Amino acid sequence: MNATTVFVPGLRDHVAEHWQTHMAASIPGSITVEPLTENRLSREARVAALEATLAGIEGDIYLVAHSAGVLTVAFWDQIATRPIRGALLVTPADVECPLPAGYPEQSALEANGWVPMPRLPLSFPALVVASRNDPLGAYDKVADIARCWRARLHDAGDVGHLNPAAGFGPWPDGYLLWAEMLELHPPRGSVQAG
Repeated sequence: MNATTVFVPGLRDHVAEHWQTHMAASIPGSITVEPLTENRLSREARVAALEATLAGIEGDIYLVAHSAGVLTVAFWDQIATRPIRGALLVTPADVECPLPAGYPEQSALEANGWVPMPRLPLSFPALVVASRNDPLGAYDKVADIARCWRARLHDAGDVGHLNPAAGFGPWPDGYLLWAEMLELHPPRGSVQAG
């Protein structure tokens, strides 16, 4: 398959026990956007890092993003230089509302370009995964954002922010949703069984 899955972490970057880390390890040839060493809270720097990662890839690309990584993808799409076959966008953080303790403060997010959240339709098919009890994004708000993006919405139930603090770790449903995305939007030139 001439396709690459690119993982876009949130603001906490690589976490060994995160489902993204587990999933990336199980998908041959996948790439994870490297963490920033400076300007870590800069939306512009994160979009540039995603752009640089994508520029080095030949063939079709699928994105798997989490939390603020979802917003990075949406902001990148506004200046996109290449097509994306599909994206799995998991529990986007609602940076327009104060985040829980331990996360960046509202003023810092605003100063670094994260607010307002992008609402233009995405240029590629996407599935937004929403949690019913996410402390970083109310279900109704995430559902509204998915509608603005013209993305499908997947109700994941009570899964918190789908991170290690919420018990994920491996997330088998995530792998199934990724596989479904490839089936619905197969790489160009692939032969579908019928």
